[in-house]
Amino acid sequence: MLPLIQISDLDIHRGNRLIISEMNFELFEGEVVALVGSNGCGKTTLLESSAGMHAISSGLISWRNEGFEMKLVRDSEGRRGSLPPMGLTLQKNGMSGEETIEERLTTVLAVSGCHYDSTKVSQLLNYWGLEHRKSDRISQLSGGLARRLAVLSGLAPAVMSEKPRAILLDEPSEGLDESARELLVDWLRALASKGHGVILATHDPQIMLAADRIMEFDEKRGVSVKKQKHPLSNFDLPEPSGNAKISKISSLFHWAYRMEKRNPIDTISRFIPSILALLLIHTLINEDEISVAGPDFVAAMILLPSFISVVIPPALISRYAEENCGRWWEAVIGPKFRTFSSIIGSSIILPLPLIYISWLVITDFGVQREDLGAVSSWLWLPGIVMFSVAIAASALHLLVSDLRRVGASAASLLLLVLVWPFLELVDALVMIMNDGMSFGFSLDEPLSMIFLSFSVSILVWAISVYLPDS
Repeated sequence: MLPLIQISDLDIHRGNRLIISEMNFELFEGEVVALVGSNGCGKTTLLESSAGMHAISSGLISWRNEGFEMKLVRDSEGRRGSLPPMGLTLQKNGMSGEETIEERLTTVLAVSGCHYDSTKVSQLLNYWGLEHRKSDRISQLSGGLARRLAVLSGLAPAVMSEKPRAILLDEPSEGLDESARELLVDWLRALASKGHGVILATHDPQIMLAADRIMEFDEKRGVSVKKQKHPLSNFDLPEPSGNAKISKISSLFHWAYRMEKRNPIDTISRFIPSILALLLIHTLINEDEISVAGPDFVAAMILLPSFISVVIPPALISRYAEENCGRWWEAVIGPKFRTFSSIIGSSIILPLPLIYISWLVITDFGVQREDLGAVSSWLWLPGIVMFSVAIAASALHLLVSDLRRVGASAASLLLLVLVWPFLELVDALVMIMNDGMSFGFSLDEPLSMIFLSFSVSILVWAISVYLPDS
């Protein structure tokens, strides 16, 4: 039998506490491995670490890819690689309540490179008694049915694959009724008979009996192994559907778009404060005050609503926090997860329109300059740069959401750094308003200030995205 997962000399700490010590482990084709023990003994940590979800103090984790080569997933030096197609069910379901049942399963099949159609999806759902609810949102399901869907989502990438794959299941029987637990056992043995490998953490004696190996963790980080023999299963699984192009990143974008389209929390939460700022500007500031304050004040008021819209925390963070949905996506996407999430979570639509709306509001006060028309033709440039501020702010918010309370408080102050790009854009706009657009590259030219604003934003984004993983 060939290994699907190899773990060598693994040490994992949580603060000063050693959770896993000098762990060596292999998951082979055609076996089910059960991790058992009391709560806090390290079985969930080992399972999640197998998927590259935890930083490790020492050791190496590798997975076999579709080309039968062992590839790095994570090591103690901070190197990370993407997981090959696999199945994953977390202790919490890892699903957003705004997804429909059918959407959830199609997303899982897409990120794992399985070909599917509506008939195949309905067949899978029918096995687990979910087909009649496929158009319902997950939030409308009972806890037991939601758990069925989470378990099916973890098993489906192997069921639909003709090649052996690894499946990770954390407490899969928790919340399932007796019939669903029996079905789970049948699927586990059938998958093992077809060459797939399964690691599961469980307290359930019925699920333990389905394992080929039982690894029992004790309170002193010791591990004892018990082997069990099983005949080949003749349980009738759905027929594999064949492989398709793996679409992890595009699936994440489509998922985020559907969630926002269905419930536009992000757009509303950004739009309302920006419009309130515009209304306050229009209500509290008159023409005399603008003429006294000068072009610096005018430029700041033009850009302020747009700046407010980009620094507000994205709704994507709350969606990721729901039932550990973000942790599931992070495991599936791998090291590129934070990069693309910062782009998805940033404000793309609002900054540029808000700048032009602010411009119309301000000029409505009677601001008279000979080059107003020329200025309006260049407002798109700070609007485009504001998008770089948006992804930097989104990356900072994602960083803060991952940190413990003390670290998060300190990291929140990093948002103040983004005031600098904003001020540089204000100065550039002032120069355009006073002297028109120029194309020099000295430090006191508008293009240089706009480029500096863009560069600072990208630097903040890069630090927020790449520093945590390193």
